[in-house]
Amino acid sequence: MSILVRHLGEVDYYETWQKMQAFTDSRQPDTPDELWFLQHPPVYTLGKNGKPEHVLNAADIPVVNSDRGGQVTYHGHGQMVVYTLLDLTRLKMGVRELVTVLEQTIIELLADYGVVASARREAPGVYVNDAKIAALGLRVRKGCSFHGLALNVDMELEPFARINPCGYKDLEVTQLKDLVSDIEFNSVTDDLQQRLISKFSYE
Repeated sequence: MSILVRHLGEVDYYETWQKMQAFTDSRQPDTPDELWFLQHPPVYTLGKNGKPEHVLNAADIPVVNSDRGGQVTYHGHGQMVVYTLLDLTRLKMGVRELVTVLEQTIIELLADYGVVASARREAPGVYVNDAKIAALGLRVRKGCSFHGLALNVDMELEPFARINPCGYKDLEVTQLKDLVSDIEFNSVTDDLQQRLISKFSYE
């Protein structure tokens, strides 16, 4: 089974979201799955049931109401975003299993850098010493997933202080750059790409 991997660079959140929806709506049973690796310019996104009061002070950063799961999060340069456009029916996988696979892939990636991380069933994502390093937000339509994960690699973390990240007051946020001295964004991207392809048994 093959998968198409796209590296899109830094792209607008809203436009990319519309493209994900269009791709998912136009899928056929034999449409190959895709992984989109990208970064977004600064933006806050609210999940489908997100509460606006979790945005404390957006200031000059736009807020977009999205159709993914979860509450509010921040995207910005230096954060690796991976959109998982997968036919879950074909993979014989439920959304909870997909969340677990994505979390475990990040945990294993971080372990390669000597960082011990864990997941929490009640609050999807990946954590290092109680600080969140990766967020997950998914949507499933017609048995196919879109949206995905965001891993903080080497970014400006201050905007997270202007929200309740993922709906949790005073939740600390961290990034790989603060845990490992020598980090190269592209090499982390390559590592994660290979791990995801392997996890889903793609070619």
